[in-house]
Amino acid sequence: MSRLYGKQHRDLQDTFNTRAMADRVEELACHTEFDEETAGFIQMMDMFFLSTIDHQGRPTVSYKGGDPGFVKVIDSKTLAFPSYDGNGMFFSMGNISTNPQVGLLFISFERPHRIRVQGTATISREDPLMKEYKEAEFIVRVTLSEFWQNCPRYIHQRQKVRDSRYVPRTECETPLAEWKRVDLMQDVLSETDAKKAQALGTIGIEEWIDKIKSGDPTA
Repeated sequence: MSRLYGKQHRDLQDTFNTRAMADRVEELACHTEFDEETAGFIQMMDMFFLSTIDHQGRPTVSYKGGDPGFVKVIDSKTLAFPSYDGNGMFFSMGNISTNPQVGLLFISFERPHRIRVQGTATISREDPLMKEYKEAEFIVRVTLSEFWQNCPRYIHQRQKVRDSRYVPRTECETPLAEWKRVDLMQDVLSETDAKKAQALGTIGIEEWIDKIKSGDPTA
């Protein structure tokens, strides 16, 4: 019995005559425990994509970034990562709180190489790992259901230009998110962020958008 495929997948596999190949891929590539090599790859990554499901059953995908090692493989069935300050929507974290099913995609664009992870997630503000991540708002723990390696065929090879200056680090103060300086946001910021924005000086939304379009690292 397949862990991955349902009738909808089998119908398409039969249409394109790929059922046997799909079964072989699952047999060879689908695993239910993290091995040492996979754990090393995941913990080397400085970003991944997180898929969650909202209250209307709609999937959504978000980017999660940090310094290499911000995702930890705790044991053969568990990984964990921090949720840092975002835009206040708490979309991914809210989704997990009501539907724990998640998908994670780890990609190395320099190799290239990728690992897909399926599992169930929990969020906690009391997790003992909180003390290991500066400014973390939650720790997310994912219990592995399956992971598998995809071929790198369509991954464009790229090289990293620079780290994000916004990743919380113990050796320096984290800059205020530039969009929090936008004048239209001042009345909804926390008191702490509003004071920082006023000290730096507010900007118009057009100026912030121009920074994004130009690739300005302060955007």
